[in-house]
Amino acid sequence: MASDAQRQHEQQQEPNPTMQIYSTTSNMVSPFWREKYEREAKKYWDIFFKRHQDKFFKDRHYLDKEWGRYFSGSGKRVVLEVGCGAGNTIFPLVATYPDIFVHACDFSPRAVNLVKLHKDFTDSRISAFVCDLTADDLIEHVPPSSVDIVTMIFVLSAVSPEKMPFVLQNIRKVLKPNGHVLFRDYATGDLAQERFSIKDQMISENFYVRGDGTRAFYFSNDFLADLFKDNWFDVEELGLCCKQVENRSRELVMNRRWVQAVFRLLDFGHPTGTDAGNEVEPCIQENNGLNSENTMRVPVDDSEIDMSEGIAFSMFGVPPTDNEIIDVNLKDDSFKIRVLSKEYQHTCKSTGLMLWESAYLMASILSRNLNIVSGKRVLELGCGCGGICSMVAARSADLVIASDGDPKALDLLTDNISSNLRPPLVNKLSTKRLEWGNMEHIEAIKAENQKGFEVIIGTDVTYVPEAILPLFATAKELIATNCVLGENEASALILCHVFRRVDEPSIVSAASRYGFRLVDRWPSGISGDSSESIIWSWFPKDGNEVCNFSTALNIMYFQVE
Repeated sequence: MASDAQRQHEQQQEPNPTMQIYSTTSNMVSPFWREKYEREAKKYWDIFFKRHQDKFFKDRHYLDKEWGRYFSGSGKRVVLEVGCGAGNTIFPLVATYPDIFVHACDFSPRAVNLVKLHKDFTDSRISAFVCDLTADDLIEHVPPSSVDIVTMIFVLSAVSPEKMPFVLQNIRKVLKPNGHVLFRDYATGDLAQERFSIKDQMISENFYVRGDGTRAFYFSNDFLADLFKDNWFDVEELGLCCKQVENRSRELVMNRRWVQAVFRLLDFGHPTGTDAGNEVEPCIQENNGLNSENTMRVPVDDSEIDMSEGIAFSMFGVPPTDNEIIDVNLKDDSFKIRVLSKEYQHTCKSTGLMLWESAYLMASILSRNLNIVSGKRVLELGCGCGGICSMVAARSADLVIASDGDPKALDLLTDNISSNLRPPLVNKLSTKRLEWGNMEHIEAIKAENQKGFEVIIGTDVTYVPEAILPLFATAKELIATNCVLGENEASALILCHVFRRVDEPSIVSAASRYGFRLVDRWPSGISGDSSESIIWSWFPKDGNEVCNFSTALNIMYFQVE
């Protein structure tokens, strides 16, 4: 066994590793989430319509200007609106053209219900039904070869690229020969795509997930033309449209890009004019004034632009409703903690913008056992935006520092502290940025507390294998040594977590490398006798508090050797 001198020499020879516990590895969505988005696509869109109802997209009155010649004329026209949403395409059409009948489908039951509840809905003009065109057979709702026009307005982009052919094959079944598909959707190079590209939200090439779990594909003209040609459609019009949304008061300009096209279903077995050499016309008709070479400035509220909340916020400062308030009720403490909304958490690379159950458990323990921190200097590692352990500790500790490596989490933490604590408690609690192993950050904390910390707490900070050594290296730099706290008492490092990617032997080994000894663990204990356990003494004897938490939670209690 290495002597203390040997261990100290080895540690001096090896520089402390630096690690942030939030992922910075890739801009791609993980396979787990990629499959989840596909499997639960209907759920995410249902949540979208539950949240926004019919207020998100404006009615598309531009359809008459762009494609009026397809809807007008003698005789009745039958229209299929694919991905009808809340009816922003349907009702302008019904109001403008008295001789059309509209089949309206969406795979979100909530969206279809919104259509049926609309004040202008009537069974004689509209048939609304739930249908997933990537899986369901459209002819169960619409007679074969009965539709004159299919409208696809910002809908195909929500479908996985590999499933887009199934959608077109489904449409072919109900569209008349030489019937038309009127298409508008997001184009590559749109500002929204640029934002997604730098926020780790890419699912595959040109395919991204939004913060609310819905997805968006960005089309190039070539991709779109090939997709429809491969499924027996002729390209009649196809072009790139560009507009600028300008906020003059803030001197901001947002460039939006979309593709607009008209496709014609060929008579089966007689494809004509679909070879790559055919000319592709601009998407805009005579009076539009836009083509792939032109850009027009339009008002911010222009109805032709489908703008996500994230775009509105980043460009114009319109706050997105991406936070939620969590009530934390402990024995003698109650907090209202603002965290990232659950519907946004799955795309957020930072783990610090949410509240973990381990923090609940540790805060509950501290609330019942203030003697753990009473009169001591306390440091919380990786506290995230909640900081509930630090706020509880401030009631009896001499000094508390809540630290995290994520500036966004610290910003939200500062807000939560100021809204939950009042003087004198708030005066004892400060926040610091701390990337584990970063000596500049460590020295800044030492400057605020030169004596070290008698209690260091970390909740769910052990799930990344690469972070374990920097965690203990940082704790060793900041924990108080050679101080007398009481009989048989020494400075403590307390970790509460669920074992995920790092097992207990790996944690104990890393701790030992930096001079920490595992003194107690919960629930299994060290000696097997709960009466001698430090941690078991923190819980009520009836065990009710333990029953309120997941059985997967563990607590490890370390002291400096």
